[in-house]
Amino acid sequence: MSRAAFLRPGGPLPPARARIDLPGVPLLARGKVREMYDLGDCLLMVASDRVSAFDVVMREPIPGKGYVLTACSELWFGLTRTIVPNHLLTADATEFPTALQPFRELLEGRALLVRRAQRIDIECVARGYLAGSGWAEYRERGTLAGEPLPPGLPESGRLPEPRFTPAIKAASGHDENISVAQMARLVGAELTEQLQALTLALYRFAHDYALPRGIIVADTKFEFGLIDGQITLIDEALTPDSSRFWPAAGYAPGRPQPSFDKQYLRDFLQASGWNKEPPPPALPDEVIQRTAEKYREAYLRLAARPSGS
Repeated sequence: MSRAAFLRPGGPLPPARARIDLPGVPLLARGKVREMYDLGDCLLMVASDRVSAFDVVMREPIPGKGYVLTACSELWFGLTRTIVPNHLLTADATEFPTALQPFRELLEGRALLVRRAQRIDIECVARGYLAGSGWAEYRERGTLAGEPLPPGLPESGRLPEPRFTPAIKAASGHDENISVAQMARLVGAELTEQLQALTLALYRFAHDYALPRGIIVADTKFEFGLIDGQITLIDEALTPDSSRFWPAAGYAPGRPQPSFDKQYLRDFLQASGWNKEPPPPALPDEVIQRTAEKYREAYLRLAARPSGS
């Protein structure tokens, strides 16, 4: 089934693909969700339908998830290229190198051909609302990424201004929030200032774009690299995996919000009593289907015309 068939309201769920193997093409890395193939001066980034929660990959994939991740990144790379350059060369499988053409049907809709970059090892997170680990820190210490916030802010409340809250991968493999000052010590004050400005500019643009389409971008994370010395947006951009998307209708601070990402899956796992260590529990068909539908709805809203236009 094509991506176009899936990415329409009420479209059927495609067969799920937990792995994307390309025999004869050098595999550079296999992540939680993506396969990265080495094509010399460029890379092929392929989104499978694997899903992770609490840093553990589930045994069951989510049908169509790779299509959504690829389509979202393609959309946002196009929308934000005037803010910062990105690494995307093409998402059209007919334009992929000759060596990939035997796999064109497999890759269509779930692969991006991208330029190589020297990755900057910082997760650049922007938060516009208090949720997740940001809410936990604020509730405990009254701070966000080590910086004070006004007292009395509610859970899911909108911040007075979006905040830049960088993170690094700890030795455990989990993301660890750090302060801007800590980031400056790691990568230098000038680069930190540039990345903070770009991250917040991207977040503000995305928030203002998504809101009239019925989505609140509560927070999101970006990765950047250097290509020929120029800061470049890499990896994915504003997908349901890298962002917290809330429905704007019914938004009410003071409680957790429903979301268009894998929160439905996380809620099931939390309620199951799982200890968040491998192996994960089996996912019921209903959880798989509802999660797939949440991903698809996120993209359909983002790709739609704003309400009232």
